[in-house]
Amino acid sequence: MTYGAAVLSLLDWRRQVSELYADVRRIATDDPADAHRVWRDRRNDLYANHPESPVPDRAAFPGLSFFPYDPAWRIEAEVRPAPDQRLVVESGTGERFTLGRLGVVDVPGGSLDVHWIEVYGGGVFLPVHDATSGVSTYGGGRYVLDTVKGADLGGSLIVDFNFAYAPSCAFDPRWSCPLAPPGNRLPVPVEAGEKLL
Repeated sequence: MTYGAAVLSLLDWRRQVSELYADVRRIATDDPADAHRVWRDRRNDLYANHPESPVPDRAAFPGLSFFPYDPAWRIEAEVRPAPDQRLVVESGTGERFTLGRLGVVDVPGGSLDVHWIEVYGGGVFLPVHDATSGVSTYGGGRYVLDTVKGADLGGSLIVDFNFAYAPSCAFDPRWSCPLAPPGNRLPVPVEAGEKLL
């Protein structure tokens, strides 16, 4: 593959992910459960078929697994002020990422820091590590919001754990993904969103 073709493939992946979240935001206004179905189906299709999928052996890929949609895990959250904090976190590959705390949101089981992630041009970032991490979900935690990829649900800050997903490094260790820092850990199980395969 030439450099040009690789860039165009990545561009197509990013466009499709962005379009997916735009459709999810539109549908979720009236029917969050249907939006979740669309998200699951299209995410499975992208991971099974797109050349930029983080799944290294797509031919053997069984498909993603999800908890059933649970409206109790959809929260319209207000970001409460919190003291400024800059964290440098490491990924599983040792790459370092800088997170700037924007504030805190209250969710069932506790509160989570909301960050600005200083990669790819920046974006709002809300990872979570909960009691399912390493049991029925990826051990490093999942991403609830990552606006760098368009993964937000619009309007006020909608924190819908039904859309929590494993980062790319859950599928292939060559990917470098920031993991949930201490302010993004919940002692309760969040049985919503993507599960381990």
